[in-house]
Amino acid sequence: METSKADLSSLRIDRSNHNNGSSKKTLIIILVIIAAAVLLFLGYTAAESFFDKAYEVKLSTASMQLPSQANASLTASGYVVAQRKASVASKGTGRLVYLGVVEGDQVKKEQVLGRLEDNDIRAQLEEAKANRKLAESGLNEAKNNYNRQQELFKSGATTKMAVDAAEANYNRILASIEVADANVNSSEVAVENTLIRAPFDGTVLTKNAEVGEIVAPLGASTTSRGAIVTMADMKSLQVEADVSESYIERITPGQDCKIVIDAYPQVSYAGYVDKIVPTADRSKATVLVKVGFRKYDGKVLPEMSAKVLFLSEKVSDTEKQEPAVLVVPFTSVAKRDGKDVVFMVSENRAVQVPVIRGRDLDSFIEIKSGLAEGDKVIDRVTDEIKDGVKVDIQQ
Repeated sequence: METSKADLSSLRIDRSNHNNGSSKKTLIIILVIIAAAVLLFLGYTAAESFFDKAYEVKLSTASMQLPSQANASLTASGYVVAQRKASVASKGTGRLVYLGVVEGDQVKKEQVLGRLEDNDIRAQLEEAKANRKLAESGLNEAKNNYNRQQELFKSGATTKMAVDAAEANYNRILASIEVADANVNSSEVAVENTLIRAPFDGTVLTKNAEVGEIVAPLGASTTSRGAIVTMADMKSLQVEADVSESYIERITPGQDCKIVIDAYPQVSYAGYVDKIVPTADRSKATVLVKVGFRKYDGKVLPEMSAKVLFLSEKVSDTEKQEPAVLVVPFTSVAKRDGKDVVFMVSENRAVQVPVIRGRDLDSFIEIKSGLAEGDKVIDRVTDEIKDGVKVDIQQ
């Protein structure tokens, strides 16, 4: 009985302290693992940043350049201008009934380009001619009467008064004939003024009026037109370039030039300084220089924009006409494994591009293959720049 009533609670195992110790150990282990992972990540990031350093670079653009540009003392921009150009208008006012040309037509001097309505003027011409015939009809009678009166006066059969009257009548008829001639000439000029002729050999650039419109010699208005066409002598084309007055001393008359039309950058034309206009534009601080072509083709048109290279040394016509070539700065080309290369940038990484170089052009190098116009390349290539290295593009 005593055994069954014994207190067995003293025999229970107390596990509370043991569980607390295990939890603490587990938490410490987890914290250590996390700390180690963070340290490893930071170390990896630092190592990556150290070993994958970004190099600061600037970019240059592969562009087309003339070989003789290295010999240019000055470059200026301008426009092709016809030195003989005219807005052709009529000398009379009237309705345009004929227009025989369109843009691009070649015309000769005195060729009829257009005609105004001339019915009223031709009627006046016919009237003037009729008046002339009327005046001439009494000429013979007056002349014979004057001669007869002179003979009679010599024989004493008439008076001096009768002779003077016959002479006056004769002179009056001669004067009326001269007036009639003047009226005929005036009417013929008026008829001629209805014809609009070309002032010189040239090419029609623009057509400014249409058949049926009123044309006035004093200029266009809301109800009339001035010039019917604009034409130019295509043999008189020159480039007019504005040169800063600070550099005008570098230019002399007759100086060799090279002209490049912006529309055809691959083609160049030999030129020369034809005239330095002896005045300056105070608003732009420039001096106008006219540059003539030694020879040009039909591609050159008025109002095209152009660049002029004023050459510092004499060059042959062959050199002046050399086409533009692709160039990059001298510092952009490097040697890697014995080959000429440049470096482009893709996703902030340097990309090595093999090229074939040509001539050295002052501070540039001709690139024969490997690049295209407009490609961006690293400007100053150092030994640290290699294929795949990280770069930071500076503006």
